[in-house]
Amino acid sequence: MSKPLATRRCRLLTSLLVFFTFGSVAKAETYTPGQPIDQDYSAMAEAFLADYCIDCHGESDPEGDLSLENLGPVDDINASIWTSVWAQVSLREMPPPDMSQPEVIKRLKFSDWIVGELSRAMKDKGGFHAHRDPNKGNFLDHDLLFGSLPDAIELQPTSSPARIWRVTPEEHITRLNELINTEPEYDPSKPGLRTHGDAVPTNHGGELKLYFGVDRIIKWQGGTVAYATSVKSVPAILSTARDHGLENYPDFYTVNSAEATQIMGIASDIIRYMAEGPLSIAEPYQITDDPNSIANKMKGDLRGLPTSLVYSTKVLRPLTPVYDLFESDESNESNQRAAVDFLFEALTFRPPTKAESDTYVEILDQSIEKLGKKDGAVLGLSAIFLDRDALFRPELVEKGEPDSHGRVMLRDWELGLAVNHALRYLQPDDGLRSSIVNGRMRTRDDVKREVVRMLEDDNIRKPRILRFFREYFDYDLAGYICKDTRALGETGVNNKGVAHYNAMFEATASTDRLIELILAEDTEVLKRLLTTDKVVAGKYDNVYFGKQRSREEMAASVAAEKAAKNNAAIELAAWKKANPGKDPAEKQNAPKKPNINHAVTEAKLTGPDIFARVSRRSFGRGSMKPERVLATVPEGERLGILTHPSWLVSHSDAMDNHAIRRGRWLQERLIGGAIPDVPITVDAMLPDEPRTTLRERMRVTREDYCWTCHRKMDPLGLPFEMYNHAGLYRETEHRQPVDTTGEIIDSGDPTLDGKVANAIELIERLAESERAEQVFVRHAFRFWMGRNETLNDAPVLQAAHQAYRDNNGSMKALLVSLLTSDAFLYRTRSESALATTN
Repeated sequence: MSKPLATRRCRLLTSLLVFFTFGSVAKAETYTPGQPIDQDYSAMAEAFLADYCIDCHGESDPEGDLSLENLGPVDDINASIWTSVWAQVSLREMPPPDMSQPEVIKRLKFSDWIVGELSRAMKDKGGFHAHRDPNKGNFLDHDLLFGSLPDAIELQPTSSPARIWRVTPEEHITRLNELINTEPEYDPSKPGLRTHGDAVPTNHGGELKLYFGVDRIIKWQGGTVAYATSVKSVPAILSTARDHGLENYPDFYTVNSAEATQIMGIASDIIRYMAEGPLSIAEPYQITDDPNSIANKMKGDLRGLPTSLVYSTKVLRPLTPVYDLFESDESNESNQRAAVDFLFEALTFRPPTKAESDTYVEILDQSIEKLGKKDGAVLGLSAIFLDRDALFRPELVEKGEPDSHGRVMLRDWELGLAVNHALRYLQPDDGLRSSIVNGRMRTRDDVKREVVRMLEDDNIRKPRILRFFREYFDYDLAGYICKDTRALGETGVNNKGVAHYNAMFEATASTDRLIELILAEDTEVLKRLLTTDKVVAGKYDNVYFGKQRSREEMAASVAAEKAAKNNAAIELAAWKKANPGKDPAEKQNAPKKPNINHAVTEAKLTGPDIFARVSRRSFGRGSMKPERVLATVPEGERLGILTHPSWLVSHSDAMDNHAIRRGRWLQERLIGGAIPDVPITVDAMLPDEPRTTLRERMRVTREDYCWTCHRKMDPLGLPFEMYNHAGLYRETEHRQPVDTTGEIIDSGDPTLDGKVANAIELIERLAESERAEQVFVRHAFRFWMGRNETLNDAPVLQAAHQAYRDNNGSMKALLVSLLTSDAFLYRTRSESALATTN
């Protein structure tokens, strides 16, 4: 064959190869995350179910008694089954590993299709929200976010949806508290103390309430419970049913008509207090600097009554234009507008527009004309408390031109308040406010400048960061876990009255402070939180960080005490004989009755003094001591926050440990796995066998139908059996050596998988894991973006993790990366969001 002919044939073959290769690529299935799947049941789902599901879930003897043979299109009747299918397919639990598996794109598209169809079918039935729950965030494959993607997946530049955020209960109460109470200023010499700008803490009963005039009360009758009853207070109108996990999502809170009515009542109380102070809630004689001068007015048992309080004459509350309006001889446009504009910005964190100001001035003026100055002013100003922006924070990007991907960047007040909300509960500080007003909150560099400035300024309180760690670790629930009195007593701690619950509230405050100390150093933050040997310790912690004794050790302690008493009696008898007629009380160094806890070998926690902000409201001059010590935990018994009583008790129940809940926490928060919801047909109860170890009672979870999910949780939670359900270290359980072995199974990281001897070994392995860092970044993303991540967010997550690693595990670097990302800065307009707010 001639060379030219061979060359021509070669070129022809090459051309054909290129044609068929590119033709096959062009015809290959592609996937763009976030795009609607415009296919019906027969085109999308029927073949998928037939190929991958019907073999196990057919009509005859289906697995789990679930037949998908005649499932049919998604509707409100079969929605629960389709939800289960979505979970199983997303988590790659279905098809089983030994069966033929769909390609990545086919699985992703099928999952998206189910979500779209469920959203459509349930639109008028309460809606479908499971895919937006942060506990379902891990349904998205971790390896796709931090690994390489199939070539046919085409990512789009990310953004978040246009939306309005319902302010959280903590944020709302803190805003209202600013109007009537004066909080202490930041003291650099005691950086742990509660300070102006921190979240309002709960009361001694664990309730989040706003208390009127606590900075002026100088005397009361009764203890703290009577005090809390007698002080004028209003509850947080907002609440969430979530008891664990992230709460910073816009659609977790709403406002209905009943809540609006309550808010109006609260507004009236606050406005009257702003104008009149304690006179709005107390009799004139209760306001004095000399409580003894009104003793005749306070005779009898007044505990729990408003008349049991004495207020000082010193004016401590802020005196604002609202006060000026009430004090003025006449109401006019000037003092009305001053009161309106002040209150509007105090509640919404931004100044009103001219139209907004005019509207509320008109309402106020009409109310005063009809009801008189005082009652009219109260009613007219109350309307501002129900303004949309007093209850919600909008991110609607109604102004600005979309880019080629339909995204609009936040700017000015929307962007400034988004940055402010990311870190604090109070109004923007002067620097941020100036940047907003002067048009310097419109670019990524503007955001970075303000975020870095605020993070570096210790005088600017940033309680939102601490809030993230509370929601991530879930260590602040210990005081709310109701304990069986007898079971609690068997742990070795004080089960009398509320002693245990007080200890747990203080433990939360101590853990808060420890986190702040580690954040202040800002190196290897997650690893140090997991492996620190330090503890901020209070008066209860020598017991709670102690070791529960075995039966034999308790008997030995009792015998030692009995011997000590006998020796003391012999010594006293000898002293009496040598000192006839003398009172034994005169004996120097007379032996004191020992107060010994035979059930516990107490830890010896010593170290330098340190302050911690209380996690419960301290009334009057304070009922809780904020002083602690920074101590070292007993070696070999504790390691990091997950072994502190605050976390252990938060993940326990009334009678015992909760190995399943602890294991689920580790699976979701550190490994990045996910657990489907328990089917309603499953009786998720352990056998009631009081004298049997928890591990033995958990044998029921190893049954075939349960173990598929429990294998992801139980072996992670059981190593924490080295602690009892009050958080004390132990070596025996029901007179048997405690079994602390466990295992990490199918984590997605082969270096993590394997057996562990106890909780400390488990924690050490996870603390060294890059995967655990990445999962931590995913949770930080959810908290600060207020939504679950998508595949389009993969570059944002990878950049945030890289920033964290490049800066030696810096939380500040992680936050700067997240808060300057496209996911934080850009919004995609949604007609439904605009319709909802309008």
